[in-house]
Amino acid sequence: MDAPTGTSTDTETDTDVVVVGAGPTGLLLAGDLASAGVRTVVVDRRPATLSNLTRAFAVHARTLEVLDARGLADDLLVTGRRVTTVRLFDRIEVHLDALASRFPFVLVTPQYEVERLLRRRAQDAGVVFRHDTRVTDLAQDSGGVTLTTVPGAGAADAAATEDAAASGAPTTTLRARWVVGADGVRSTVRDTVGIPFPGETVIRAMILADVRLATPPPDVLTVATARGSLGFVAPFGDGWYRFIGWAGEERTDRPVTLDEVRAVARATLGDDLGMHDLRFADRFAADERQAPTYRAGRVLLAGDAAHAHSPAGGLGMNTGLQDAANLSWRLAAVVRGAPPALLDGYASERHPVGRQVLRASGTILRLATRPGPLVAAARQVLTTALSHVPAARRRAAGMISALGVAYDAPPGAHPRAGSRVPDLPLDGGPAGSRLAEALRAGRFVLVLPADASDVSAAGLPASDGETDVADRVVVRRADHRPATLLVRPDGYLADARVP
Repeated sequence: MDAPTGTSTDTETDTDVVVVGAGPTGLLLAGDLASAGVRTVVVDRRPATLSNLTRAFAVHARTLEVLDARGLADDLLVTGRRVTTVRLFDRIEVHLDALASRFPFVLVTPQYEVERLLRRRAQDAGVVFRHDTRVTDLAQDSGGVTLTTVPGAGAADAAATEDAAASGAPTTTLRARWVVGADGVRSTVRDTVGIPFPGETVIRAMILADVRLATPPPDVLTVATARGSLGFVAPFGDGWYRFIGWAGEERTDRPVTLDEVRAVARATLGDDLGMHDLRFADRFAADERQAPTYRAGRVLLAGDAAHAHSPAGGLGMNTGLQDAANLSWRLAAVVRGAPPALLDGYASERHPVGRQVLRASGTILRLATRPGPLVAAARQVLTTALSHVPAARRRAAGMISALGVAYDAPPGAHPRAGSRVPDLPLDGGPAGSRLAEALRAGRFVLVLPADASDVSAAGLPASDGETDVADRVVVRRADHRPATLLVRPDGYLADARVP
């Protein structure tokens, strides 16, 4: 039941880990690594200034628990509004108020609020940022990875890389022991190491627009479908609203106008809500793609670089943040000397989750936009199940919130190993009175029964001759709990012993 430990090995590198991409996934990962004492550099093609443009608005319960284990959830809660019912389309709703969590709701807040908190934490932990920098190439060997970069922001694609090379832009190299590509759907890291990204484009030209409304909708989140069209409205909280919609248009060769946004809103919502003052508009493709592997040697993928899916359900940013939470403790342990095979568990656990999210969001999108009697019948079956079958309601809430995610138990471990551990009340002490507070140390948490005399009750020596158990795990007690639990840094059960 011991946590992975080890000592550093000398390697000629500029840093231990380079994270490519400063979105939510990259920021959480970098902050975790730096907090664990890992030298971390974030390379991002965007400027250092925070953008007020955003793609994600929904922060689900499991993600809030992940942020709570980093001391960030309470600060994020004040930036948004809580919604206990998520409408998928028509009359199909998923109720979240019965979730067994401190956060039985979805928090509606712009992605940039999440990034702001994660960036602050990463900076405080000592992460080095290289903004306005684009990776153009990388090469790896047995000792590490060498990245070639050029200055300047721009699209991270093959054309931009060729333009940079042709223009004679000055290049720099950066050497790291490990590299994580968190650089989005058009990941340069993924393409450079040759990891494929198979899948399909479900809708080619969805509209994304930021507008003001003369008549705000009555619901915090508005989702509507009509005759195979889809509309979504969410507030930024400052008077601006995000509208996402599609009414059958698949052209991508012309700019989005306010008149078109209004027309799509009327087709989907039945009302354009008095839209005015178009601040930003674009078209984007709703893709379904997933990398077959999340690792190539010393290079790993996380977030949208590993999986891409439609915005239906608001699952994208949440899945990426949970990728980062699963990967960070493993990578930190490997940097400190744990066997690299520990990283294999990241892909084996998170790849099936990415596939499940891909299918779920794709199903929602197709049921919302595809015409025909069979699709209508499927929508009716789903409506009936969620209205009258408690097990179906619980499963849907667990999928949307990600509280239902569980990993396979390793051989020889307790059968519940890999399951999420609830936010247990613990005895008092400097680490707080909840499991989430104890996890803020970034280490495994050993939860002993209240009457256990010391760690030997869990079969662990107080010292291994070099370090005390307290330096490797956080040891706490829980009242009225006979079992001994070893909780991973990401909040999932590593092992358990029941008398």
